[in-house]
Amino acid sequence: MKIAVIGNGNVGNALAMRFGNAGHTVTLGVRKPDDPEIKKIEVFPNIRVADIRTAADRSDVIVVATPAHVAISVAEQLGPLTGKVLIDATNAVRQRPEPYATAFDAFKALTQAECMKCFNTTGVENMQNPFYNNVPIDLFMSGSSAKGKQVTRELALSAGFGECYDFGGDDKVALQEQFALAWINLAIMQGHGRNIAFKLLKR
Repeated sequence: MKIAVIGNGNVGNALAMRFGNAGHTVTLGVRKPDDPEIKKIEVFPNIRVADIRTAADRSDVIVVATPAHVAISVAEQLGPLTGKVLIDATNAVRQRPEPYATAFDAFKALTQAECMKCFNTTGVENMQNPFYNNVPIDLFMSGSSAKGKQVTRELALSAGFGECYDFGGDDKVALQEQFALAWINLAIMQGHGRNIAFKLLKR
């Protein structure tokens, strides 16, 4: 796939490297693409750096890994994304992109993309390495786009995750963000540490 990862924080960089190592063509979309520190990520396989609009134009799938409250600004820089899949990896934990409740809602309203929520229910350490004793952890996705569900699951599995379970439609996005808070609560507030992950077991 041709993937744009928007945002060069810990999550954005981890996902870009994970996708690049899986053989996808990745463009990291950032505000300052000529920054020498940011350009260093180009030493990793299949990754290039560009401004946000160029990254989106080059790609069929856009994964947004910025703070949730800047979603409106990001959407403006992305431009129209008709026919493309946008995967929102943010969580509106501290600040919302007012007047929207979540970044997903902002992207759905402003980009014309096939919007999905994924890569938000675990920590960056698990994005860098999703294996526990050779067992891959699971991810979860929500959104009402049939095309988005297919693309999101395919991308997650190619990056090494065990399964990407369907959490439901657009109406389950807020619940999935609450599920992410469960991981944050266990890892941080309850002191279990960041090397924990979710795995759905079936009898």
